[in-house]
Amino acid sequence: MRPHLALIDDDTDFALMCRSYLEREGFTVTWAMDARAGKAVMHHGGVDLVVLDLGLPDGSGLELLRALRATSRLPVIVVSGRGHETDRVAGLEIGADDYLVKPFSQRELVARIGAVLRRSRPPEAPAVLDVGSLRVDTAACLASGTGVALTLRPKEYALLELLARSPGRVFSAEQLLEQIWGASWQQSATVIEHVYRLRGKLARLPVPAPRITTVRGYGYRLDP
Repeated sequence: MRPHLALIDDDTDFALMCRSYLEREGFTVTWAMDARAGKAVMHHGGVDLVVLDLGLPDGSGLELLRALRATSRLPVIVVSGRGHETDRVAGLEIGADDYLVKPFSQRELVARIGAVLRRSRPPEAPAVLDVGSLRVDTAACLASGTGVALTLRPKEYALLELLARSPGRVFSAEQLLEQIWGASWQQSATVIEHVYRLRGKLARLPVPAPRITTVRGYGYRLDP
């Protein structure tokens, strides 16, 4: 999917040049000429990074950045003709992820955008989880113990994967209901039934696979 950039800058020639270059480099670009339009673009959602000029006709880009940082960690690269150290420090202290002083090359802008996007991505969860003798392949939604596959219903698999991602951590029945069933209003008997069935299937593995432990008064955990 093409990363979506919000370009907030009132310099028409600069913005058109940037948008054209960035789109050729594989980005989707939405251009806003002032702070009000920029807020609307960001509020609409789906933006991966903001390229923000400081000198806007209806306000300061720093104020827009400050308001954004009050509610969001959306990556922001400030672009400005203000090259003084105090301006750069102010932008970075408020929460800019990078600061570019005009004029700069379009290649540098693309490189900076790529670097910020890479830093802002959450680390990928491992595709395969190994807990004791148990192996959970999250891409294939399969679980096995030393090559013996477990036959699991969808909710049983979801319960096992959640526990396997944090072995030793205790999950309450309410947390399991919320994360697996998406509704904490369900009866805790739903969790009890699924834990009972999953325990039985783990116990039938021909190896000392992990076991689900009941922590009385708290919940359940997967012990290697």
